[in-house]
Amino acid sequence: MTKSFKCEIVSAEASIYSGTAEQVVAAGAMGDLGILAGHTPLLTELSPGPVRIVHGGGEEDHFYVSGGFLEVQPDVVTVLADTAVRADDLDEAAAEEARQQALKDMDNKSAELDYSHAAAELSEAMAQLRTIQQLRRKSGRS
Repeated sequence: MTKSFKCEIVSAEASIYSGTAEQVVAAGAMGDLGILAGHTPLLTELSPGPVRIVHGGGEEDHFYVSGGFLEVQPDVVTVLADTAVRADDLDEAAAEEARQQALKDMDNKSAELDYSHAAAELSEAMAQLRTIQQLRRKSGRS
């Protein structure tokens, strides 16, 4: 029998998810990480990207976080996100438009530009698109 644990996803605006999970997969600052029941306590920074919660029977919930922290305690995993949304609520067209605009801003060498801001916008748009693509692959949609 697979063990489960409590999982919480909380953003600055609201609690996005509260329930049980058998596994949590998130985009950590040093790469993707997977958390199972009994994982060693941990506090790590999250990069913008997908968070996947795996339930019994293989069902999954997908979320997007724009960054934050993941805390692992003996019986609970908490995602403290700057911004968090269900992956189904992401707007692919808006994310693609933001990606294109950030690339355009970065290529425009004559414009007065905050390069780090444009790079952050590009990173966030790419992370949203990665989340949408991951959800699409899981559901079999093209």
